[in-house]
Amino acid sequence: MPPAAASWGCHNAMFKFRSVKTDVDTSADARPLSGRLLRRLLGYTRPYARTRNWLVLCVVIRSIQFPFLAWALGAAIEGPIRGGDYRGTLWAAGGFAALALATQFVLHFRSRLALQLGEWVIRDIRQALFDHLQSMTMGFFNRVKAGWIISRLTTDVEAMRLGVQESLFVAMVLGGQMAVSAMLMLWTNWRLFLVVLALAPVLWAINRVFRRRLSRSHRIIQESFSRVTSSLAESISGIRVTQGFVRQDVNAALFQDLVFDHSRHSVGMARITGVFLPLLEFNGQFFIAVLLLLGGYLALQPDPTVELGEMVRFFFLAGLFFSPIQPLGMQYNNAMSAMAGAERVFSLLDSRPDWQDAPDATAIDRIDGRVEFRNISFAYETDRPVVHDISFVAERGQVVAMVGQTGCGKSTLVNLIAKFYPPLEGQIFIDSRPLGEITSDSLHAHMGIVLQENFLFTGTVAANIRLGSPGADTEQIIAAAKALDCWDLLNALPDGLDTIVGEQGAGISLGQRQLICFCRAMLADPSILILDEATSSVDAVTEARIQGALTRLFEGRTCFVVAHRLSTVRNADCVLVLDRGRIIERGTHEQLLEAQGRYATLYRQFIRSGEA
Repeated sequence: MPPAAASWGCHNAMFKFRSVKTDVDTSADARPLSGRLLRRLLGYTRPYARTRNWLVLCVVIRSIQFPFLAWALGAAIEGPIRGGDYRGTLWAAGGFAALALATQFVLHFRSRLALQLGEWVIRDIRQALFDHLQSMTMGFFNRVKAGWIISRLTTDVEAMRLGVQESLFVAMVLGGQMAVSAMLMLWTNWRLFLVVLALAPVLWAINRVFRRRLSRSHRIIQESFSRVTSSLAESISGIRVTQGFVRQDVNAALFQDLVFDHSRHSVGMARITGVFLPLLEFNGQFFIAVLLLLGGYLALQPDPTVELGEMVRFFFLAGLFFSPIQPLGMQYNNAMSAMAGAERVFSLLDSRPDWQDAPDATAIDRIDGRVEFRNISFAYETDRPVVHDISFVAERGQVVAMVGQTGCGKSTLVNLIAKFYPPLEGQIFIDSRPLGEITSDSLHAHMGIVLQENFLFTGTVAANIRLGSPGADTEQIIAAAKALDCWDLLNALPDGLDTIVGEQGAGISLGQRQLICFCRAMLADPSILILDEATSSVDAVTEARIQGALTRLFEGRTCFVVAHRLSTVRNADCVLVLDRGRIIERGTHEQLLEAQGRYATLYRQFIRSGEA
């Protein structure tokens, strides 16, 4: 459990912390075909109860139709055909044809309704997964690989789709067909039916032997595919690094190992299935042979206990009883894959954020901008503290700069201000109000954040800027860009504000992406502004152009600046110098230079490197 768990549980009641389970149970003892999972999956059909009920009715009718077709065929052979009644035979043939046509009519609706219901259920599950992911805290995404998440929404959900659309209702039809056939066989001849009953323990034993092996194989296969997906996602995201360091062969070898491992598990399951399904089919054929031997013996006695017509009818029904065994085995295989996927999907849905807003947290309508850190300590992992006993106050309208070497805790502090993580110890106050008493959404509505990783969504430049204020029109976007003195740079793009930005900002330069993020923050008009290495992707000439604009952007706002260039730091109202998670110096630029401490050393290094 992350360290904040204990903190917010006993330090105060402002946050409600919950642990997160990010991996599913892959033990061999778990039961994917459990009633609990099935009930939960079927619970998603409740909004579509009318369609589901019609589908169940079609399933019931469909499972009855074939046994009665066999019964009718046997009755026709035993009755009018055996008696030489031509007229009766014609009526029997017509009735059989009408009943057969009705089976196709029912099949049409059974298939269509199952596909519709399955699509609606999977759509709702995917939406529930996406909504749930949006509610998770930053710690979850730091722990869990993107490929693992993608696999839940793709492979596992598709396995569930197959289970709902096909396996469940096909198995119900086949099972119903076997049940109705069994009742009709019992009605026809109870002696022969005893032979059929002898099949039950054999099928139970085969199922018991192969069930656990198939269940484990399905889990292993889906876990191995998650690793393949994760590796693929990382390779695509890091293609520039891969090619820059000529790592193509290394990555290809690693991916080959993962693919080979997945293939090996799939082949292993194919071997198990290759034994399981033929065993089921052979048992059905074997018992048909036993029935033929016993039925023939009883029918050929001087005083036969089984009539020939009765035997023919029984064998028609027996064929319908045994024929679903192999398809049921295949559906059982698919059902286990669906339930294994459902187990993993529901495991993700059941995970909870590391922490949540306190039940009594309230929304805020406005923020003046005073921020206070009071004895704040934090750790991402229990045994690795990141910041220690941090205290400072940023008054409304002040600019607070944070400097220090990489890993000293600068970005962690702004993450705490933005309430992406709760502190381990201490409290943060916004306008003298504890941060835990403010809902996260309302806090973020009054914040603007520009990060070093300038993420853009696929769409137009205007759409990305408008994220800061969804209701803004084009004139307001242009005004924000002009206020930052970068309108000419954005207008010079191929299609201006209508220029299409690719995935993660592909198609435009890093500096242009950063300018779009600045405009987004300007348009949002936040009370608290956070710049985390925000000018790192902007060249020195462009940065010089926007320094004056940043001054206007800072006016009337409380600003926190994390930067390795000192152009913004020079004008900060307060500079915090951090080292190993502690504030070792604080003051203005001039005060810290006069102190000849760590900041002065950093400044001289910046001067020598030409970055100051």
